[in-house]
Amino acid sequence: MSTLLIEGGHRLEGRVAVEGNKNAALPLLAACLLTEEECVLTNVPRIGDVEVMARLLLDLGAEVEGIGTTTLRIKTPRINTDAPDRGLVGRLRGSVLLLGPLLARTGRAHIAPPGGDFPARRTISTHTEALQALGARERPGPDHLLEAPDGLKPASMYLYEASVTGTETALLAAASAPGVTEIRHAATEPHVVELCEFLTKMGAVVSGIGSSKLRIDGTAKLRGAKHQLGGDYIEAGSWAVVGAITGGEIAIEGCREEDIEVVAAVMQRMRVECGMRQGVFEVKPSKPQAVRRIATGLWPSFPSDLVSLVTVLATQAAGRTLVHDWMYELRLFALEQMSGLGADLFLADAHRIIVTGPTKLRGGRTLDSRDLRSGMSLIAAGLAAEGQTRVAPLETVERGYSQLVDRLKALGAKVAKVE
Repeated sequence: MSTLLIEGGHRLEGRVAVEGNKNAALPLLAACLLTEEECVLTNVPRIGDVEVMARLLLDLGAEVEGIGTTTLRIKTPRINTDAPDRGLVGRLRGSVLLLGPLLARTGRAHIAPPGGDFPARRTISTHTEALQALGARERPGPDHLLEAPDGLKPASMYLYEASVTGTETALLAAASAPGVTEIRHAATEPHVVELCEFLTKMGAVVSGIGSSKLRIDGTAKLRGAKHQLGGDYIEAGSWAVVGAITGGEIAIEGCREEDIEVVAAVMQRMRVECGMRQGVFEVKPSKPQAVRRIATGLWPSFPSDLVSLVTVLATQAAGRTLVHDWMYELRLFALEQMSGLGADLFLADAHRIIVTGPTKLRGGRTLDSRDLRSGMSLIAAGLAAEGQTRVAPLETVERGYSQLVDRLKALGAKVAKVE
């Protein structure tokens, strides 16, 4: 494991370019299993989670070229096993996306409980219910074992939860089920839209893209396709907070205005000078102000993936802010560590935290990056704190942020990776 050593108190300045959307890359890689023909993905983020998913495809029998680069070529003329490697599955929540393609290609899927952040609190019931609606049968046991010996069948379904990966699981399965499937209460995030667009290129007919009601005319013979991933707005929002919390000036390239506006709206309410100009999202030196309440929500509301970062920003905003993440438990617990840096925090319950600022943060502690997003948030806190702070394990954060240490240094951060 590695530790990031941070000397805080330095203003970050410069330009940074985001790579493709992490949350789009994983379902697109899974979709490549639906065809025997070659698929090509470009602007793929060079992050840990993508490498794990690519190695899962290799384990299943796919030919994968370009691991570690921004261009991946995937061809799967045959699938060798319906049970992907347990160790790799245990490292990646997104491994659940393999269920649909495995059922489509082999009639059977057997995966261990997926890992990732908060695995014990995040079930895959929405995924399995969608697959059962499409004709799969689930066998009892500690693992997830589904069978569809007669193939997947089109269906009309309502998702009890507008789950992003649950919607993607339903889409992946429906695309290969000949006939018309309708999915209601579908997630509408940009990465769900990208999957719909990719499946359309592969030969499925998807209508209602971007809405909560999707109609998929599936086919048993999908073809290969090429796709360039859109920029990761969560990564862009992370860099924006890093710039704001250090009083810096950062220009962020590669994100779309219609995606980043969900982040910009909250930052602008906090009186952070930021906005899109000629295709670049700019953050200027500002004096943040508290807002009464920041709450997460389904797209296009403020994303849960950025709630930890905006909480750290609130420690430097004048006044009191209630941050409410009703979507996930545990995400805010890791931020209690900032009390040791001097932050004024009150954790009301598993979903709400009250932040009073501004407070002068002081280093001298080692912080535990318990999950991907809180890990990046603690790094942001370390960058704003006086003195030295350590964040470990760094690998947790590198799951979702490409070349993190090098890019921090390029912006003027005083950081070092210690093995």
